[in-house]
Amino acid sequence: MLQVRRILQLKSQGKSNRDIAEELHMSRNTVNEYVKQIFLLNKSLEDLLKLNDEELSSLVYNEPPSAELDWKFADLQQRIPGLCDELKKPHATRMILWEEYRQMVPDGYGYTQFCEHLSRFLETRKAVMLFDHEPAASMMFDFAGDKIALTDYQTGEITWCQVLVCVLPFSGFTYIEAMLSANRNRLLKALNNAISFIGGVPRSAKTDNMKQVVKKSNRYEPAFEELAQQWSLHYGTTIMAARVRKPRDKASVESHVNAVYNRIYAPLRNRIFHSLDQMNEALWEALDKFNHRNLQRCDYSRRDRFMLHEKALLLPLPAGDFVPKNKVEAKVQRNYHITLGEDWHHYSVPYKYIGKTIQIIYDTDHVEIYLDAVRIVCYRRNYNRNGHTTLPEHMPPDQRHYAQIKGYNREYFVEKATQIGDNTERVISKILEQKIYIEQTYNSCLGVLRLGEKYGTDRLEAACGRALMGYKVTYMGIKNILERNLDKAHPQTDLLVSIPDHDNIRGAESYQ
Repeated sequence: MLQVRRILQLKSQGKSNRDIAEELHMSRNTVNEYVKQIFLLNKSLEDLLKLNDEELSSLVYNEPPSAELDWKFADLQQRIPGLCDELKKPHATRMILWEEYRQMVPDGYGYTQFCEHLSRFLETRKAVMLFDHEPAASMMFDFAGDKIALTDYQTGEITWCQVLVCVLPFSGFTYIEAMLSANRNRLLKALNNAISFIGGVPRSAKTDNMKQVVKKSNRYEPAFEELAQQWSLHYGTTIMAARVRKPRDKASVESHVNAVYNRIYAPLRNRIFHSLDQMNEALWEALDKFNHRNLQRCDYSRRDRFMLHEKALLLPLPAGDFVPKNKVEAKVQRNYHITLGEDWHHYSVPYKYIGKTIQIIYDTDHVEIYLDAVRIVCYRRNYNRNGHTTLPEHMPPDQRHYAQIKGYNREYFVEKATQIGDNTERVISKILEQKIYIEQTYNSCLGVLRLGEKYGTDRLEAACGRALMGYKVTYMGIKNILERNLDKAHPQTDLLVSIPDHDNIRGAESYQ
């Protein structure tokens, strides 16, 4: 418009088109076209100079479209929304849509103009909105798409580790952590570490519809997993989920994932990690530099903005980290025990609950057993597979009396053996030490003691003395001694048997 105004001024001074072209360094034909268009307006030069740029532009450059182009454009504009929806469908291309368009409108636009109008319309659908995030209002978290390799030092086997990225949108303050897998318990532990790293609790935590957190996705009321709800309750925050297939709902963490690739992954691209701790130490070292790095075209860093405006507004940390509690149901078996399937360990409950379905709530340290929201018993968690944890008061009266009479333990068997004699006591002690699980030796000890009831305690004591002269003591060995009356034989004459001379037996001289 500056050139148009200059032409108007020079023309009002009475200069010719040739002089104007030379002074403005323009083509004479261009000046002729401008002058022609100005005189067609039937307005004085002074009136045109008084107009603003927008009004002058609308007069000088306004060329009424031809009737042919007008109906083509109007028709295509009506069809474009439907064409864009069709373009989203699998295997649909612009060429196919244009061919279908020309079948319906034979005199319509050519392929180039069709694509041009379609692209212009699609650009209008890419508009984004700017959000002003409040300090301490939210923490967004997501897994990075690219994993990091963990190499076994001995075998060279590679395990790909997931990386969790947590961001405070207001300041951009970031936390990352590598994990061997993305299961729910490891995720919650990493979130505990993120909250501790931040030093406070934001009012909400937002993620996508990852299955570790969201049980059932919904635009308005998503259903969250029970452990995720326990985590949010423990920290006094609200857990939120983005809409399905709407990554811009958590744009801050999405953009910071790319920043993590460029600023953390890239400097470590040639490093080889042999342990998860080594990997996380390297990640956290690079993360510290990332948080201290000044933002682009700013004189402050993410950490500066966080410490100055956000940290003081965070909710206080609870007394301890969140410990996940799992809940399962089980039926009390006839032996008045329930089984925790994760460890395959059996815990006793009062025998009166046999056949009833109870609830088991457990974490890494404790196992609580409930019936109708009333806690029956609490145990310290035992990870011994196929083991039993039994309380005597849970037994029926007859079994409790039986167990009290038997009293099977190490002290019981040693005491009974001592009453018979020293040899018997030494035999029982050796048998008790033969197995890793001492309970597996109780039947052998019981069998040895019962041999005294059959053969008498004196013969049992003598048999035990003879058995101790061998390299191994067993119940069957003592039983064989008693059955063959070897306990009555003199040990000097019967135990020491010499090898008879024979032609097939070689002497020491054969091995020189």
